Amino acid sequence: MHALIRANRLAAVALLCVATATACGSTGTHTRGDGTLSFTVAVIEPDLTTVPLLAAVDTLRDRGHDVDVVELAEPELAVEGLAKGDYAISAEATGPALSAVEQHAPIKIIADVVGNQWALYGRSAVSSCADLSGRPFGIFSEGAVATAIAKDWVDAECGAGERPDYLTIGGSDVRAQALASGEIDATPLEISDAVALEASGTPGLTKVVDFSESLPDLHPQTVYANAAFLDQHRGAAQEFVTALVREHARINADPRHLVDLVKKYLPEEDQEHVAATARRYRDAKLFDAAALTPRNVQGTIDFFARAGVIERGMTAKDAADLSFIREAS
Repeated sequence: MHALIRANRLAAVALLCVATATACGSTGTHTRGDGTLSFTVAVIEPDLTTVPLLAAVDTLRDRGHDVDVVELAEPELAVEGLAKGDYAISAEATGPALSAVEQHAPIKIIADVVGNQWALYGRSAVSSCADLSGRPFGIFSEGAVATAIAKDWVDAECGAGERPDYLTIGGSDVRAQALASGEIDATPLEISDAVALEASGTPGLTKVVDFSESLPDLHPQTVYANAAFLDQHRGAAQEFVTALVREHARINADPRHLVDLVKKYLPEEDQEHVAATARRYRDAKLFDAAALTPRNVQGTIDFFARAGVIERGMTAKDAADLSFIREAS
């Protein structure tokens, strides 16, 4: 029900933008007397994947721009704000952005946040989808991207009548604990919680499938922007994307750079865990803001259409402007 309400809200905002183009064409961005800009970037509950974006924001601040960062509880709020022009740039789940694009909201995907970091972990007796038939399978919510990824795998790999018993039990860290304690037989986890699970030394657990390998063209977390901001302030948008690409390159050259960014922006995080997680991100080459191509953007669109988040027919050109990452590369 909540997902339907959010979809309807995004649709209403998008229709308002179409009907009153001047309202949504204004990005809430102001050009100051010295030619620098004042604008807002929205982030969703910052974590390890967010800190390179915060560093990119600081790069723009160092160049004289006045950039405000607001933290929101869910990506739908960021997408709604982008559509209305309250925010210039945001970054998080791709699905809500595509839903808004489908409703003609003025939003474009411009870069990657992090590659597909999800994998399915299970008890050691689980080696295939058939082993999960009727077994407890932990999910965050019906509308979560990890749930869509897991159900896509089940649909492709399970035989007729072979379906797990889906249990909604909370975030990735909570599900990792439930798996370790034997409450569930499998669950999709992101890298940070997989690293913590492995470090716990809990016996009898295994990685069943790495979704970055089974769904190589899926990019579930991306950077997107208000289209009017991109049109009217292309220079600043390019500065941001270029700064983000460079932050990712520094992480790939030395994962300690990610550790340093976390110390700066999320000092409460456990540094030992951060270091192990940073190495895993680097080894998997998941930080690459310029990784988007017409092919994998289309693959991402097709995945969300298959999952029922959007209707079929959207193209990469409809959803993304990849010129910024081409210029940054």
